[in-house]
Amino acid sequence: MDKQNNLPRVALVGTGSGCGKTTVTCALLQALVNRNIKVSSFKCGPDYIDPMFHQKVIGTPSRNLDLFFCGEETVRYLFCQAAAEAELSVIEGVMGMYDGIGGDTQQASSNHLAMATETPEILVVQVRGMSLSVGAVLEGFARFAPNRLAGVIFNGASAKMYPLYAGMAQKAGLRPLGYFPKIPQAAVESRHLGLVTAGEIQNLKEKMQLLADAAQQTLDLDGILALARSALPLSCREPALPDPLPRPVRVGVAQDEAFCFYYADNLQLLQRLGAELVPFSPLRDKALPPRLDGLYLGGGYPELHGAALANNQSMRQAVQQAVEGGMPTVAECGGFLYLQQSLTDRVGHSYPMAGALPGEGRMTGSLVRFGYVRLVARRDQMLADAGGSLRGHSFHYSDTTQNGDGFTAEKRNGQFLCAQTGPRLYAGYPHLYFWSNPDAAARFLAQCAGYQKERER
Repeated sequence: MDKQNNLPRVALVGTGSGCGKTTVTCALLQALVNRNIKVSSFKCGPDYIDPMFHQKVIGTPSRNLDLFFCGEETVRYLFCQAAAEAELSVIEGVMGMYDGIGGDTQQASSNHLAMATETPEILVVQVRGMSLSVGAVLEGFARFAPNRLAGVIFNGASAKMYPLYAGMAQKAGLRPLGYFPKIPQAAVESRHLGLVTAGEIQNLKEKMQLLADAAQQTLDLDGILALARSALPLSCREPALPDPLPRPVRVGVAQDEAFCFYYADNLQLLQRLGAELVPFSPLRDKALPPRLDGLYLGGGYPELHGAALANNQSMRQAVQQAVEGGMPTVAECGGFLYLQQSLTDRVGHSYPMAGALPGEGRMTGSLVRFGYVRLVARRDQMLADAGGSLRGHSFHYSDTTQNGDGFTAEKRNGQFLCAQTGPRLYAGYPHLYFWSNPDAAARFLAQCAGYQKERER
């Protein structure tokens, strides 16, 4: 049965990548936290790094909402669940407001998400290098397609120019909600997968406070709050899920600077289906946690920590023995590389990895097989029987001599084979989204339960 939820919410969408959505979103989140408003935050699309910044600000996990991974009904449910205890929710968009899974469709775009969740949109416009042309940009975005666009924030503007831009917004039928000045002291570095991760910035809190101080002075926070509270009640329905295990299983989750890319909803679903998640560090821990029934090795930056991972020989040996001994394992992207024989970094240094799987990884100079994928099992295996499918995303500047052939990865512009798989193994480049097929998560945990019985015997 559908449930009606009164959830104040707003989406910050942009004219394109690099317009300042993440900066403005973090500034707004910190300013709201400073007002003692309980906030939840979300990221449109598959990105891992932006939610890490949100999480550092609000102190609770930020969630991804992705309409390629799962349909509108499931996305609404996931949003309602995560936003239920918050006084206000902020959704950060991806790329440009109308940019979807391809150049000819809005599917899975920020605007598609706003329409599906009936969320008022605020357009972040980078005004650098423009004056009157800002008016044309606003008119274009407001009229291009059906939307919930209601307000505008002008990024990179000055107090002197803001009244001019505000008049352009009003002419386009949009509410001017302030501007955001340049704050060089709060700049965040980038690297090949986007921004550096939030955990790597020592003075991140200070930078966030600088952003919040500016937001307090230059954004119309009361106007943004009023817009969020004008959102209509949202109906959602809980999807059918597999039954949880009768007895919990212990799943070790690699979590440190080298392995940090996990969808919060994936972890929550595993817990809901009966997993006790046990974090460990392949960088620093000398052994796996005791009494594990499964392993989850996410993506991240193993190439930046090749020497430290290689020098931790006892952990490499423990992981090798666990995987070769039949412990059910899910390894995505960086975790996949860690299970192989070696990894060569960008400057040509090669480091031994866990050695549990065949293959030699190496960094490349460009993205490889990038984008959304629908994974179709080519034979019966841990996550799916032959012909079964789940969805994911591939984003890596590396390749390996052994990509595997357990799945056919279908893209809009072609397909390729991927993943080393088996009755108790998924190891491949695509990052999986378990809510696209909750049965895949349940199958993983069922194998963990079987391993638990064997271990206890």
